[in-house]
Amino acid sequence: MSQTWNQYVVKKENKQLVLETIIHHAPISRASIAKVTGLNKGTVSSLVNELMDEHLINESGTGVSSGGRRPVMLLLHETAGFTISIDLGVKHILGVLTDLRGNIHAEEIIAIDNTAFDFISQQLMNCIDRLKQQAPTSEYGIVGIGVGVPGVVTTDGHILLAPNLGWKRVSLQQKLYDHYQVPILIENEANAGAYGEKVFGIGQATNQLVYISASIGIGVGLLLDGQLYKGLRGFSGELGHMTIEKDGAACRCGNNGCWELYASEKALLEKAEQASLGTVTLTDLVEKANQGEDIAIRLFKELGDYLGVGVTNTIHIFNPEQVVLGNSLIQAADFILPAMKKRIEKNTIGFNKNDVKLNVAQLGQYSTLLGIAAFTIEKFFSTSVNNMSPTE
Repeated sequence: MSQTWNQYVVKKENKQLVLETIIHHAPISRASIAKVTGLNKGTVSSLVNELMDEHLINESGTGVSSGGRRPVMLLLHETAGFTISIDLGVKHILGVLTDLRGNIHAEEIIAIDNTAFDFISQQLMNCIDRLKQQAPTSEYGIVGIGVGVPGVVTTDGHILLAPNLGWKRVSLQQKLYDHYQVPILIENEANAGAYGEKVFGIGQATNQLVYISASIGIGVGLLLDGQLYKGLRGFSGELGHMTIEKDGAACRCGNNGCWELYASEKALLEKAEQASLGTVTLTDLVEKANQGEDIAIRLFKELGDYLGVGVTNTIHIFNPEQVVLGNSLIQAADFILPAMKKRIEKNTIGFNKNDVKLNVAQLGQYSTLLGIAAFTIEKFFSTSVNNMSPTE
């Protein structure tokens, strides 16, 4: 029994390795898979046949011959299933349908002006339903649904606190699972943004990455040694609520002087109103700054300076290779980044501009969505392999 079980475990690991090799190196031949993985050709051929029977990979044409028959090339069957990913903001819900390669096939956006949990849940399901209707027929259908939430999410998917939504201890995951009966992932949106930039965006060559999700509030996603760092129960990255003014204004989280009270989109728009610009949007302010309006430019500089204060603290704590600014405030990156860089260079101990790269999110508004998709896809592939029977 022990030997059979050990053989089963080894086979699962080898099958996962072959699948990952095809995903990352496609198009690739069976012989090349054997070289990359170190597995013998017979094992590779057997596992490839299983993956083809399961419709996870396809054969696609032939490659260049190295002296014998031209090799048959293998590709991920990327439309064998689809994922639905949602970025839940304070003012909108953005959702996408992606295939197993992370390509976006459909998109939906819903503006919201009510953050009550029951209302948002219904709007989420409306968005999911519309995306499901646009999914092509496939072998596996919808393999998972994920939601990025601006709040504290535990490692088991419970939302403990989402201050800017006014939520405390809500179970969105269970509600969605009861309705859809597919794997449901609930993740902090900044964590997902960091992972999206690592897998698909500007952080692909970086192992130490800090992703700053700067919008109505501020969240931080941390990639340390190439892995998403979530802490003991998933609370890491709530740096929007670190104190930068010890006797500062009261925050919805219950703390005082939180970073996001001074460096978020919400703080920016409040200051704009106080500066006699009236009720404006972020887009309005960017347009005013582009037209050379001094007040708008000054407000963006002040915001960038405060962002730089928090980023400096983050650099001191984590010593990352790369800091990526994401979410809505990247609309004003041309005005914000110079002030951020100036503050970071002034205050960071032993600062060397070659040590830390400061970038804008390459994926733009899709960082969180594609991070959620990456999590869901990886879980699907892992589950597919792990569902092998010990007798196989």
